[in-house]
Amino acid sequence: MRLYLLIRAVAGFAMACAFTLQLVYQAQVAGLGPLELVLAGTVFEVVIFAAQVPTGVLADLHSRKWSVIIGYALIGAGTLVEGLVPAFPAILAGSALMGVGYTCVEGAEEAWVAGELGDGASRAFTRGAQVSQAATIAGIVASVGLASMELRIPLLVGGGLLVLLAAVLVVVMRESPFEKVSAPREHLSASIREVRRRPALWFLMAAVASTAFAAEGIDRLTQLHFTEAFGTPLVWFGVISIGAMFAAIVLTQLADGSGMRGLVILQAGAAVCALALAASEWFWLAAAASVLLSAAREAARPTMITWVTEHTEPGSRATVLSFLGQTDAAGELAGGPPLGLMAERFGIRVALLGAAGALAVAVPFLRLALARRGVTK
Repeated sequence: MRLYLLIRAVAGFAMACAFTLQLVYQAQVAGLGPLELVLAGTVFEVVIFAAQVPTGVLADLHSRKWSVIIGYALIGAGTLVEGLVPAFPAILAGSALMGVGYTCVEGAEEAWVAGELGDGASRAFTRGAQVSQAATIAGIVASVGLASMELRIPLLVGGGLLVLLAAVLVVVMRESPFEKVSAPREHLSASIREVRRRPALWFLMAAVASTAFAAEGIDRLTQLHFTEAFGTPLVWFGVISIGAMFAAIVLTQLADGSGMRGLVILQAGAAVCALALAASEWFWLAAAASVLLSAAREAARPTMITWVTEHTEPGSRATVLSFLGQTDAAGELAGGPPLGLMAERFGIRVALLGAAGALAVAVPFLRLALARRGVTK
């Protein structure tokens, strides 16, 4: 577990350091306009959608260890490319590298932990999320401090740390033998059958898609909402982010071991907070809602991963988790344009209300997953 916690700490710090002010760097240093900013994000999501399942299959067939190592190396390399070359083509290339790297890590890291720790994986996921959240707070502070010298420095430091992490893992990371399938097509078919025969996974994927649909609007519009509705100073965005991370640490601890019931509660709470964020005329209520909304979304991830690993066969875990990751990417790709159009035509509050509705839609799907968790076909 110590190595996993180290990975979560370094990755959490490095990514927060690199990405907290990434959009500011892209706009002010690279000179990207609004359309180019959106395109860079779209390239990232498209690559994730395309690569999620193939990289998961490769992890299950060959090595989860090497999938994780290659993933962090690619994320770090993409971040360094963006920081070293402040130009739109380089940023697109960096986004593509980061997208492939993300899919290599996603699923493979959790499957590696489950394979190494067995019954102790649930505890490791919870502790890993808490360590990552604490490291993220430190990374946010470091990012602001380093950016005061030059905006590219946080990207270079974060990217360099991720490449260094990958190099260290080459030496210290171990992998126990796990059941492998001889052919990618056979393995993919087996993983699809795994999902098909478990109705609970169908409903979980529907909930993930709905949540992701909302996430794109929340992530892209919340800061603009605070700026336009309340004239919020930039420093408050840092305060809200740090408050959300502390709240996420507490919620993750409370949700530990709660399984699908905890996920239902977190999702319902997120929907209520999104509604309060959209409708509130008072800054403090909106800020509290934003903190709790971010914390609930953050705490839901380890809870979901634990549940999935407990309800899937060891040989197909990484691929099933990759299916969920691909569903998440598809939901974000589907949700961004309509919510953005709603914001442009009817106002940001209306778009955030739409996002709250999408979060609420996920709740009955999660309740169905809870009801069918022991059913197989």
